[in-house]
Amino acid sequence: MRLGVLDVGSNTVHLLVMDAHPGARPLPAHSHKAELRLAELLDGDGAIGPEGIDRLVAVVMEALEAAEDKGVEDVLPFATSAVREASNADEVLARVTEETGVRLQVLSGADEARLTFLAARRWFGWSAGKLLVLDIGGGSLEIAYGMDEEPDAAVSLPLGAGRLTGSWLPGDPPDTADMRALRRHVRAEIARSVGDFSRHGAPDHVVATSKTFKQLARITGAARSAEGLYVERRLTRRALEEWVPKLAAMSTQERAELPGVSEGRAGQLPAGALVAEAAMDLFGVDQLEICPWALREGVILRRLDHLPT
Repeated sequence: MRLGVLDVGSNTVHLLVMDAHPGARPLPAHSHKAELRLAELLDGDGAIGPEGIDRLVAVVMEALEAAEDKGVEDVLPFATSAVREASNADEVLARVTEETGVRLQVLSGADEARLTFLAARRWFGWSAGKLLVLDIGGGSLEIAYGMDEEPDAAVSLPLGAGRLTGSWLPGDPPDTADMRALRRHVRAEIARSVGDFSRHGAPDHVVATSKTFKQLARITGAARSAEGLYVERRLTRRALEEWVPKLAAMSTQERAELPGVSEGRAGQLPAGALVAEAAMDLFGVDQLEICPWALREGVILRRLDHLPT
């Protein structure tokens, strides 16, 4: 069957169309996305304003039209931290349902971590052993660890690249003092969770998903996306540590000219790099591997698991 996953994230609204059936690897058929950056549209009260809601409704309608054009049988719609944590989340969800007919399922942070972990487990297989999975989104950082398909430990922290950029780094390029203050904040937040994971022992394999990690791996020398999903891509802490001050010294436009960095995400990259560096350091990770599958694939895999065979 042809399924669509409609992901209302903190940075983008992304429709991923995949051909899938139980027991088989889902195959991507089409991708439709719109930059929305909801995490940066919150007002002083933490609400998504009228303009943001109008834009969200419009892009959801566009995604539904794209799904229909591509022959999608069923759309699995969900929203993550930007909607989940908005003070007017109920109003936002009601407007989307009323004007588009789509009932967005709001995933908890733990659900995000678990579904992303499932996708990574299916991608790397049982031979990868104990997995530690890191995912930096626009609104939150997800961390999960385990041996099976359900993680033994999973946490979601409010350390998304978009959220932190809007709250901590107003300058372009960011002020050095702001970068140092954000670095202290990020490390303190992550450090509180390290003990929950370390009691389970060292992971056999560390992987990362998300656009932020993919872009950081690319600028430190990983293969281009054009070379295919199955090319191994790694990110080392040493290379990342060298790039953090370089990224902070660049303007958004200069970062957008780096290999693999999109114009829409260039402004968030210094904050994302600080989070990635802190997570790797505090969890004792010297290098990690980039996983092509993430939350959207996890949602589809979970749906397939519940289909009758």
